[in-house]
Amino acid sequence: MKVYAAKTPAATFILAHGAGAESKSEWMVFYAKELAKRGIRVVTFDFPKVRSTMTPLEDAYVKIVDKTLERFPNEPLAIGGKSMGGRVASLIAAHHELPISKLVFFGYPLHPPKKPEKRRDAHLPDVKQPMLFLHGTKDPFGTPAEMRALCKKLGSKLVLFERQGHDLEGAVDEAAAFVLHR
Repeated sequence: MKVYAAKTPAATFILAHGAGAESKSEWMVFYAKELAKRGIRVVTFDFPKVRSTMTPLEDAYVKIVDKTLERFPNEPLAIGGKSMGGRVASLIAAHHELPISKLVFFGYPLHPPKKPEKRRDAHLPDVKQPMLFLHGTKDPFGTPAEMRALCKKLGSKLVLFERQGHDLEGAVDEAAAFVLHR
């Protein structure tokens, strides 16, 4: 667990990495530092290497939520992540009673590339907290039309980034504004 401190934090955000990276990846470090500059304490961690099912990943995320709440009990707690990390965040929000204020997804993996029939959204209606989906218009894990339909059904906010793929650059301000808005 690594903490990126903010001078006067107004919220804490747990940012989980995607399947192809770790918490020390360039993308993760950049977003954590940029969000911290905007008044959000950011917590990152690494999932266990075993990824045969989502259960060990969910268990690891819940443990980080518990540790974060013990350490920083006085700010609202938002969770989310990059791709798989966001999916796991949504699963724990749907399956566990946790004091989470919001969820932010950087490139939610709605389905595997070129396999739109293998949707990963059945649990999302069970998430009670507000959700923000930040998504590139060229992301192979979900088309803009699929993401618009999903967010409309969920009553969630979607911000599309033109000509961007799954790596998604430049979404810091939108994420920070959503986390900090009360």
